[in-house]
Amino acid sequence: MARFPNMDDKCSVLYLSRLHLDDLSLDHLTDSKRQQIQQLHLTYNRLSFLPPSVCFLCNLEYLDISNNALTVIPDDIMRLTNLKTFVAKNNLLDESSFPKEFERMQVETLNMSGNRFEDIPMQFLKMTTLQSLSLGGNRLKSIPAEIENLNSLEMLYLGGNLISSIPPEVADLTSLRYLVLCDNRIQSIPPQLSKLHSLLSLSLHNNLLTFLPREILSLVHLQELSLRGNPLVVRFIKDMTYDPPSLMELAARVIKSQNLPFSSCDLPSNLIHYLNLASECPNPKCAGVYFDSCVRHIKFVDFCGKYRLPLMHYLCSPQCSSPCSSNPQSDAESEEENSVPADRLQRVLLG
Repeated sequence: MARFPNMDDKCSVLYLSRLHLDDLSLDHLTDSKRQQIQQLHLTYNRLSFLPPSVCFLCNLEYLDISNNALTVIPDDIMRLTNLKTFVAKNNLLDESSFPKEFERMQVETLNMSGNRFEDIPMQFLKMTTLQSLSLGGNRLKSIPAEIENLNSLEMLYLGGNLISSIPPEVADLTSLRYLVLCDNRIQSIPPQLSKLHSLLSLSLHNNLLTFLPREILSLVHLQELSLRGNPLVVRFIKDMTYDPPSLMELAARVIKSQNLPFSSCDLPSNLIHYLNLASECPNPKCAGVYFDSCVRHIKFVDFCGKYRLPLMHYLCSPQCSSPCSSNPQSDAESEEENSVPADRLQRVLLG
């Protein structure tokens, strides 16, 4: 074992990092020695491929081949049936680099940050044992709806990509505890994320957010919320406009708010369909409805006793007062947007 001075005393961890390796042979090791190896570190070398000998370490549980020049992962990796953690950060991998059968791997932690992925490989989206998936610092433009298949996922790291929207299917990841979507191009947060009741940390800094849905108040276990580097809410409020409702909408509002009866004998099918699209005004003091025309309204509310958040909701008209308050007894004390001090607003967005 003199060839491997960086092997631990129990012969279970093999450190071969920063050795300028461009290949690796473990042929001189006996079968019993190979079977003892559970962790292999090959970081900061010159590997352009995964050495075949690595795939014969049948009891390997942890493999880190970060900071090399890998472009492909060979089919032989399927031999590593005990592999639980696979880290290959800062290589040259993309969605075509993995074998078709990779989805059968029982990996729990997969870290492919700093590569060249433009899409999340479909194989990854079928790995139901995954508990942690990291694809930060790639070229991802979207999150596929199939992300919902990863029902064991506790940590999803997609920071530093080109993602512009979050699909509502992310909310189906009910075990998720850490969601990192910082440094992207996200403009809004789907209200469905309120279903992530296990979420402890939500990183949204350096995006294009101008508001958060009020449903985020349901995340009562959230301990960390990062919003710095997003557009200022005050500027967004000043730019908001209100388009008056059409005559058809005004008539439809009267029908719905007054509960006037109607049937297919009275109205054509397209108008009945339109009437069924009515949204109730969220203001409990208002019995109104709206269809296409509504007022976007932002209110600053207390969140978990730690933050004052700018939350978006929709009202039926400019005259409709805001219902959005985390404490119904403090309406008189709630702050309107134009009275929020600049320094406090900065803490909301940047804190």
